[in-house]
Formats: sequence, structure tokens, C-alpha cells
Amino acid sequence: MSNRRRLPARLPDRQRDHLIVALDVPRADAALGLANGLRNSVGTFKVGLELFTAAGPWLVERLVAQGDRVFLDLKLHDIPSTVRAAAREAARLGVFMFDVHASGGREMMEAAREGVPEGRGGSAGAQRPLVLGVTILTSLAAADLAEIGFAGGPEAAVTRLARLAQQSGLDGVVASPWEAKAIRAACGPEFVIVTPGIRPASALAQDQARAATPAAAIEAGADYLVVGRPITQAPDPAAAAAAIIAEMQRALVYDGARVEGP
Repeated sequence: MSNRRRLPARLPDRQRDHLIVALDVPRADAALGLANGLRNSVGTFKVGLELFTAAGPWLVERLVAQGDRVFLDLKLHDIPSTVRAAAREAARLGVFMFDVHASGGREMMEAAREGVPEGRGGSAGAQRPLVLGVTILTSLAAADLAEIGFAGGPEAAVTRLARLAQQSGLDGVVASPWEAKAIRAACGPEFVIVTPGIRPASALAQDQARAATPAAAIEAGADYLVVGRPITQAPDPAAAAAAIIAEMQRALVYDGARVEGP
């Protein structure tokens, strides 16, 4: 029997659509240069804290206007009213997905979900962004979690937070590939799992304590893979993205049939 992962029909039908490239650079011009070079190679660009602090919402608006899908990775964590307002503004920017810390609790996550339609203005044709709960950062190992008071190790903590995010009405979670299988078992096939900490087999783990290869992450249950430096710092970023997509292809099945195209 094949060990290829079967993805729900609602998910994109090209391997590249499941690859998110992290534009973790400090300047808008560098981010736009990367996006221009990778636009036909990957599905989504991630704008995180560094770039958003440097360039602001203008950059997100520019990418969206160019037809790019954007993962706004600000990991919102504040009182519910503030998170609701921030979620409203994220939706107004037209992003594809954004995230909040699941450890902010049920009320905060529900507020994030409720802020989305306010930002989209009730437009029937407007795409609603996916709202994700960040579980445990991939930079944290078991010893780190124990030090800050999380009992039971990474898998137990991540699964607990994923269930809470699902109960709070979120679309999915951000979690390390090490916990993707447990999340999939706990939350079912329709729950979206976005995994950072993805490294090609030939790459070093760098500062990710719980990393995995692209094929391993997909086989474990991930829907979208976030990759940064192995692509953005490669001599040829488009070629590096193509190599990662080739690794993903070995694990992807759509509706029971292999998809050959990128």
C-alpha cells in the first residue's frame, strides 16, 4: 500500500500551492525582489514580524495587489478586543491566512474569528482568510517547555492547544511537523495544519528544534509547509523551491490520484 498522503479535495491541487516561502528580510525592496523571482514557483508568501515592522501594511497590500497569497504571521496575542480589531484589519488587507497564539485562550481566538467578517465587509465574493492558532514555537524543545510551565512535552501541549483552537472555531493551527500526525488524529482531515521548521534533507536544522523534511511533514499530516532560508538564501531560490516541491510530490495524493504537475 502506498504511503502517500491523501489531501482533501478542498485543498489546492498543485504541489507549489502547498509551499509557503517566508520573506524574513528587513527591507521591502528585498522582499519584493524575492517575491518577483519566486512568484511562479510557490503558492504563498509569509510576511512576519520583522518585515511587517520594517515595511508595514503597505507591503502586504502591494503583494495582494500583485495577485500573491499572503500569510500574515504576526502571532497575535492580546486581550480579545484588541485581537478582534487586529483580525478585522488583517482581513481588510486581503490576506490568505493569519495567525494568533492559541495560548491566548478560547475567548481571544473566538474574537479573532469574529473580527474577520467585519474586515471583509460582508462581501459575498470576498475570500475569507484562514485563521490559524499558533501552538508551540518550533524553536522550543521539551526542556524549554518545562521551564515555562508546560507539562507533558511538546506533543501533549500542541495537541491540547490544537483541540482548543478547533473548539474555538479556528480553521487550523501552526505547529511543528513532529506533532502533525497527532494533530491530524485529534482534529480530523479538514483541519488545516501549517508547518514551519521544514528543511531539505541536505540542510542543517539551524534554529528550529523540531524540524523535518518536506516529504516527512506531508506524510505526517501537514497541509502547508513554510520554508525560509533554504530557499531565500540559496544561490538560485527558484531552483531551491523546485527541489523542495519535488520532495513534497513524493508524499502528495489528491483524491486518491497522484498529481504530476508543480
